[in-house]
Amino acid sequence: MSQPDLVAAAHSHVFLGDGHLRNERRAWAVIVLCGAMMLVEIVGGLMFGSIALVADGLHMSTHAGALLLAALAYTFSRRHAHDPRFSFGTGKLGDLAGFTSAIVLAMIALLIGYESAVRFLSPVPIRFGEAIPIAALGLCVNLASAWLLGSGHDHSHGHHHTRSHGHGPDDEVKSLVLADQVLQLEVFEDDVPPRFRLHAATGSIDPASASITTLRPDGARRTFALVEAAGYLESLDEIPEPHAFTAEVRIGADSQSVVFEEHDHHHGGAHARDNNMRAAVVHVMADAAVSVLVIVGLTLARVFGWVWMDPLAGLVGAAVIASWSYGLIRDTGAILLDMTPDRRLADRIRGTVEGAGDAVSDLHLWRLGPGHIGAIVSVATRVGHDAAFYHARLSGLPSVSHLTVEVTTRAA
Repeated sequence: MSQPDLVAAAHSHVFLGDGHLRNERRAWAVIVLCGAMMLVEIVGGLMFGSIALVADGLHMSTHAGALLLAALAYTFSRRHAHDPRFSFGTGKLGDLAGFTSAIVLAMIALLIGYESAVRFLSPVPIRFGEAIPIAALGLCVNLASAWLLGSGHDHSHGHHHTRSHGHGPDDEVKSLVLADQVLQLEVFEDDVPPRFRLHAATGSIDPASASITTLRPDGARRTFALVEAAGYLESLDEIPEPHAFTAEVRIGADSQSVVFEEHDHHHGGAHARDNNMRAAVVHVMADAAVSVLVIVGLTLARVFGWVWMDPLAGLVGAAVIASWSYGLIRDTGAILLDMTPDRRLADRIRGTVEGAGDAVSDLHLWRLGPGHIGAIVSVATRVGHDAAFYHARLSGLPSVSHLTVEVTTRAA
């Protein structure tokens, strides 16, 4: 193997999310806040003889413990990001922490539900003068925690950043080298119908020898003829929506493909979500929701004498927490079991490879970390292209951070 090949093979296996360090700092800040609140409540309860205050402090300790799990996951995955023992990096450690937090949430929901059912059958005296202020204080801490966890959120969930839909002059410009020329291809729609524009860095391009063929994920192909414009070539026909396709640029006998994305506002989709931070936020929001329900239930019980409102609020809170826990278990469990994270991306890979007349004999996609996807593609070809050819065709796919291509030759 040549030296350039050796350098290319030594690629990075760091698959952490873009906001990893920022999220780590926020998680530790919330732990400090919850820890301080926990100490104040326990010490104050012991000093002033309030068992309710001590109980809320102990409850805050479980809350801080769950957040500690998230913070440790951030720290460990960052410190061991370059550890060669992790074949595909430490990006999935946050999903493991999120799954564990979801299990803890489910146990908390069961505990609250059980305690509420018991209080329905055997009501206990409520010290409203202490319980309502403590619940209000807990709500304030939860709101402050939610603000700390959500501060500075810039929607940078994925490894590949996209803008809102609409291609401007500097948006979605693809560079390629073709027929010994450096070219730039863009979808231009700045206050005009969308068309391809092909620019040459130096010299000119003969429009009679140039064409662009689009291949969409559903297998549809369309060829666009080009005409000369003011310093560039432009397609005669408009480009229909959606603008998600592989574009094969051909000049004479030479061709090269590039991938265009359909821009939207989901910024990478579910596969780019940081489930470790999501679990921390769910813990905080679950606690805040329970605090609100407790305040409402206690207030109604105190004003109207409806003592049953307190356990009813507990049951509703348990149901809400159980629902959030189920969603988190489902999503993180799918990642830990390496389920395909993006079926649209899988279809796009198949369409790109099979559009050249080859066949995808096997395809595996899995999530490596927030905004990072690994892919193994097995191609059966009659043409005899090597793996580098398919790497080039699949370059630029959203969030594919680790691509392995296996090629087998079929009989013609």
